[in-house]
Amino acid sequence: MTVLDTELRPAEPPRYVVFWQRYRRNRAALLGLILFAVVVLMALTAGLVDPGDPLRRAGLPLIAPFVDAANPLGTDQLGRSILSQLFYGARISLLVGVVATLVSIVIGIVIGALAGYFGGWIDDLLMRITEAFQTIPNFVLLLTLVAILGSKIEWITLAIGIVSWTAPARMVRAEFMSLRNREFVDAARNLGVSNTALIFREILPNALPPIIVYASVIMALSILLESALAFLGLGDPNYASWGNMIGQGRAVLRTAWYCSAIPGVAIVLTVLSFSLLGEGLNDAMNPRQKQ
Repeated sequence: MTVLDTELRPAEPPRYVVFWQRYRRNRAALLGLILFAVVVLMALTAGLVDPGDPLRRAGLPLIAPFVDAANPLGTDQLGRSILSQLFYGARISLLVGVVATLVSIVIGIVIGALAGYFGGWIDDLLMRITEAFQTIPNFVLLLTLVAILGSKIEWITLAIGIVSWTAPARMVRAEFMSLRNREFVDAARNLGVSNTALIFREILPNALPPIIVYASVIMALSILLESALAFLGLGDPNYASWGNMIGQGRAVLRTAWYCSAIPGVAIVLTVLSFSLLGEGLNDAMNPRQKQ
């Protein structure tokens, strides 16, 4: 190859450009990105829509949607604005989803990395612990933790993260077992790199793509779990959340269906956005995907 051929060769686009080109090929993933952006926008603008307390009384009880200009989506049985609670509930859903996902991913990475890298009795011990957690249904374990820790939103979020780490741990373990004997790991080991550096600097970055994709699934499940707790009356009553809205609205479901239906649609669309985002991330991060 001549110097002229090298100079005439077009420069490769940056990685983020290639990533976006792969992602946007999936139209469903673009829809998920738009839905996610709407939820984030709702959370960011909640204070602008209603700068006061979303749990305060805003009008007469059970005003139907599109009847009162001051309450476009109506009010619940206590006279609280559904629109205000909907926007502030987006904050709670995103908070629970992001923090619980981080907690579960961190726990899963630590346990899966140790089990997959060292193997032997460490692997056996950690996998038996993982299997013990998996024998208990997630929601049953979550109810137990909430009963012990309390119903504050901080403890609920932590409890959701604790019950969601087993799947990430198994994924990380599988990735580490396939990467720990690769040539670049052996080369770093021969240079005297410590086990800690091998785990977190050499192997973990190459094992992250499937974990990042699966994080969208955990976020969706976290929102559903928080909503289920709130529906059962175990949520934090000091915050406006979509689950609380559905749980309180079921008492007037026959006469004011919108009290439960509106937050229910918000939950469905938010969970759908995470599912579509995960699909798009999988397409964009798959090394076998054609450019």
